Amino acid sequence: MAVNYSAKEEADGHPSGGVGVPGGGGGGAVGGGGGAVKTRKPDNTAFKQQRLPAWQPILTAGTVLPAFFIIGLIFIPIGIGIFVTSNNIREYEIDYTGTEPSSPCNKCLNVSWDSTPPCTCTINFTLEHSFESNVFMYYGLSNFYQNHRRYVKSRDDSQLNGDNSSLLNPSKECEPYRTNEDKPIAPCGAIANSMFNDTLELYRIDNDTRTPITLIKKGIAWWTDKNVKFRNPTGDGNNLTALFQGTTKPVNWPKPVYMLDSEPDNNGFINEDFIVWMRTAALPTFRKLYRLIERKNNLQPTLQAGRYSLDIAYNYPVHSFDGRKRMILSTISWMGGKNPFLGIAYITVGSICFFLGVVLLIIHHKYGNRNTSADIPN
Repeated sequence: MAVNYSAKEEADGHPSGGVGVPGGGGGGAVGGGGGAVKTRKPDNTAFKQQRLPAWQPILTAGTVLPAFFIIGLIFIPIGIGIFVTSNNIREYEIDYTGTEPSSPCNKCLNVSWDSTPPCTCTINFTLEHSFESNVFMYYGLSNFYQNHRRYVKSRDDSQLNGDNSSLLNPSKECEPYRTNEDKPIAPCGAIANSMFNDTLELYRIDNDTRTPITLIKKGIAWWTDKNVKFRNPTGDGNNLTALFQGTTKPVNWPKPVYMLDSEPDNNGFINEDFIVWMRTAALPTFRKLYRLIERKNNLQPTLQAGRYSLDIAYNYPVHSFDGRKRMILSTISWMGGKNPFLGIAYITVGSICFFLGVVLLIIHHKYGNRNTSADIPN
């Protein structure tokens, strides 16, 4: 017996008859006693039926032209202010790699990690302008890829956070700097193994008399790194030698981690030079904060214009990978360090927007009143 039902009922998946259709492929159900009929029709909701309210902007001369002029008038003054502020920041940089034969540090160019005694050199320089506010001393490296994937992963954060079990059983991510002579390395990994270890000392020269500049080594790391991410192993905090017993130093380090500093609150994993180095840089040319020079007298600049000398204990080899080393003295402002790019970017974007606004205004004034309707011949 043939079964007839309407095309609408077929489309909805609800045949009016109660008898299943032979050859239906199992998709139908017997009327009255079967489950709900499967259908691919979306639910009757505003979202699935695309009946949600929508808003579409209509770009007209009255909306586009003011937007271009407003963006230009806002961005250009901001860019000028940022650019001027950046130029007011004092900065002085010395490259002490020693690749030039005339450089005082040329004799140290091929130094190795374990050179004993360390190679030392002195560079004299002159500051033409005084540094008025607090001065930040950085060391800079070039052609050093701290952003390499395997390099970034080569560390054990649990070990650095003071976990005693990870101290003696470092993560496998630290390979091949996980163990040495069957002892676990603390701190393990390639990042810690390549820690910057040059020593920089600054002197002021007055009448051939060298006066040392006080360099502050605390307060250079992020607060969260110093107090949250990096901790020494639990135990007797006054006896770091016992806490790190059973471990060995990284391969390229001249001394173990518990001898990085004589002060207990700046030794071991919480040493701020070590913490600063462990925060990897995003670009192959970078700088990291090394020391602070605080202003002691509001009536005197922090570093007066004049002659200075930089004493360097040259321990960190960079010549093998064509790297460069620099020492940078810099002040800061409300926007941070010297960075003219941000101001130039604001000025450029604002100028382009203002120029486009003028061009579009001329076009609109010249052609906007024309009748755009086409003449239809009779």
